[in-house]
Amino acid sequence: MTFRQFAFNNVIRNKRLYAAYFLSSLFTVMVFFTFSTFANHPSLSGDGMNSVVTKGMNAAAGIIYVFSFFFVLYSMSSFLQSRKKEFGLLMIQGMSMKQIRLMVFLENMLIGFLATLSGILLGVVFAKAILLLAENVLIIEQTLSFYFPVKAILITFFSFIILFFFISLFVTYVLRSKKLIELIKGNKMSKGEPKANLFLTVLAVLLLGAGYAVALLTKGVMVVAVMVPVIIVVCIGTYLLFTQLSVFIIRRLKKNERVFWFKTNMLLFSDLAFRMKDNARTFFMVAMVSTVAFSAIGSLFGFQTVLTSNIKNINATTFSYKTSEENEVKNVEFINQTLKEEKIEADSEHTVLRYFEVGGDTILIARQSDFNRFASLIDEDPVDLKDGQVMTVEFKGTNFGQTKELLSETITLTSGTILKPKEVIHSKALPATDSYFVVSDDDYRKLPEPEFQESYYAWQATDGEERVMAASEKLYKELPRYEITSAEYEIYEIMKGYGPILFVGLFIGIVFFVSAGSFLYFRLYMDLDEDKQKFRSISKMGLTGRELKKVLNRQTMILFFAPILVALIHGAVALTALSNLFYFNLFKESVAVLSVFLAIQIVYFFIVRFFYTKQIQSAI
Repeated sequence: MTFRQFAFNNVIRNKRLYAAYFLSSLFTVMVFFTFSTFANHPSLSGDGMNSVVTKGMNAAAGIIYVFSFFFVLYSMSSFLQSRKKEFGLLMIQGMSMKQIRLMVFLENMLIGFLATLSGILLGVVFAKAILLLAENVLIIEQTLSFYFPVKAILITFFSFIILFFFISLFVTYVLRSKKLIELIKGNKMSKGEPKANLFLTVLAVLLLGAGYAVALLTKGVMVVAVMVPVIIVVCIGTYLLFTQLSVFIIRRLKKNERVFWFKTNMLLFSDLAFRMKDNARTFFMVAMVSTVAFSAIGSLFGFQTVLTSNIKNINATTFSYKTSEENEVKNVEFINQTLKEEKIEADSEHTVLRYFEVGGDTILIARQSDFNRFASLIDEDPVDLKDGQVMTVEFKGTNFGQTKELLSETITLTSGTILKPKEVIHSKALPATDSYFVVSDDDYRKLPEPEFQESYYAWQATDGEERVMAASEKLYKELPRYEITSAEYEIYEIMKGYGPILFVGLFIGIVFFVSAGSFLYFRLYMDLDEDKQKFRSISKMGLTGRELKKVLNRQTMILFFAPILVALIHGAVALTALSNLFYFNLFKESVAVLSVFLAIQIVYFFIVRFFYTKQIQSAI
């Protein structure tokens, strides 16, 4: 058997450990290839929006490539740690450290080569399905037809072969020779009872508490100002959580006899502190990578909701036209004619919006009858005001505290009467991006001269809604963009530009999350041989199969969900801070994103637990 055959057989014999490394690398290659396929698609070449999509895809591919380097490097390092005993046995049989390094280099290159080819092949097989998905998400006018991506194949193949080559060189370089006795004993060498530093334990609680408190209590633009300090504080607190606080809690539980001696808890807690200490860096990395994935995707979906909701809140009617120009009559006739041509039936209303100086600012003040007409147009309840009453109407979108300011202002009529608002309602009747006032018709006539005014028309479609987009395209081509508004068309235009960002962010988030799951897989299987020996010995003392499954289930669950639970809390706090930034409730979006990721992790946990338990049981 040649040396190359020996390296090849080593990969085959260790396929259990290499499986996660191979599949994760394959997935990363496939995602990179997918972005390259998009970036080099003939329909996306050129200027304008397509150019932005291409640049976005290329940037995403670059981020994934850089992350892939560190991911593969960590994967190889974890794998080599678990093979100390194997290297020691090979040295006893006469293999030099130079030959061990060459063996590791050949193994890594073989896995990298196979993962690259498999990733490209799967990418080509599923290319059409991915292109169809992209067509709908990216909202691209051209059809993304299937093509054979020769350029993408070459870029992906050479990029990842170079990546695996340099990682293989780096890993073999850092693989220093150790004493033979250390290699033979491997992970059996006693590290001493892990202890927690009380000061660092308290510091972990204080840092996390302070970081969460600042993130949750800060409002508006101050969220951006405190973002970097909060991230630094939470990162340090998270690291101390896994290295100090977790060990402290476990030691306290072990001292509680009622807990420690309850059924199989002794087996669980006996080496849990060691595992938490040994896996601290992995847990920290998984928690932070998962937090990035949760926060990135949650923020993208949340920002999309903010944008689209605000447009719907400002423009509750199907079409609206606001102007102070001389061509008002001509343009209104053109709008009515366009709706007639597209066979869209609609109710319409018209008023003049007048803005007055109130408290040093220019505020819209509407008369009750006008407000009620437009409220009726969108099926809202009318208001009933008596003379002397003022109602503050709060904008139902991103509100930056204007309502609170308006409640402290007063309106002075020409008769000298001073009106003060006391009641606040929510309404979409008039197109305001700010809060405004509504007064009775009689009080409205007593207002002073307005600072400025503009004419406002609104149409609410009652039939032919499916042809609104066609009519909108005609109107937007002929009329100034700042005068005509169609909420449906505005949202379409925003999503056309926002779609690529959402698509890219979603893919990168998935890559991060899959990588985090792979880190946990590596750490779990690094201790497999030790667990086999431990449970084989315990089973001889009378441990039943049911008790074994229970202990393994708890042990695996802690490993998988300790960092994910921390990441979910981090993500929830980050998305709450985003809500505070925009003064917009993103609770539904946050729950949806975090629930999807949790569901994926639960499925992954059951799959890994099944095979892990099977391996342990086969050794007993």
